[in-house]
Amino acid sequence: MKPAILQIPVGQMANFTYIIADDDSGEAAVIDPSWDLDDVFHALKKNGWKAKYVINTHTHFDHVLGNEQVAEVAGAKIIQHENSKLQKDIAAKDGDTIEIGSIKLKVMHTPGHSKDSMCLILENQLIFTGDTLFVGNCGRTDLPGSDPEEMYHSLFDRLAMLDEKLVVYPGHNYGSAPTSTIGNEKKTNYVLQPRSKQEFLEFMVAGD
Repeated sequence: MKPAILQIPVGQMANFTYIIADDDSGEAAVIDPSWDLDDVFHALKKNGWKAKYVINTHTHFDHVLGNEQVAEVAGAKIIQHENSKLQKDIAAKDGDTIEIGSIKLKVMHTPGHSKDSMCLILENQLIFTGDTLFVGNCGRTDLPGSDPEEMYHSLFDRLAMLDEKLVVYPGHNYGSAPTSTIGNEKKTNYVLQPRSKQEFLEFMVAGD
């Protein structure tokens, strides 16, 4: 089963909103809806998809601005990590599975950029990394709720251990391409080059 995936550039901060859909059932999820919601609604209508969920990779404002409108118009339930302090219908935790038709997205808690950061994995196919991992970089760790030690664990003990063929769909278009793979990022992303935790912490401080 290969899902339909739309990567929609939105706003003035190079954000991506995503739609992932199961064409057979028509069920879909909107990931990180912000700005340009007409594009989201148009895509849902054009393809005959019904948004079952709004899913946030984390709850910084630029990833949640469209939550309430999409939820209201589409009748979707909002899913966020249990550490989120924002309004949600479903609190997800590490290891949970989110089902969209025959699509099964596994939740991986990846704090570091924020306490409620999570990635969404479709086995053997793809991963939505939010602001944990970008193409060529990672999310900032100098913001309130950020933690470079947690980011080290999330990057090296979790993401770097995944199937290298997984296609990476990041939360922002900050890199040389809009998508990548885990394997390519391990080879080319300077934040994923082998370092001890202490070396990583010093490196992140120097880069902030």
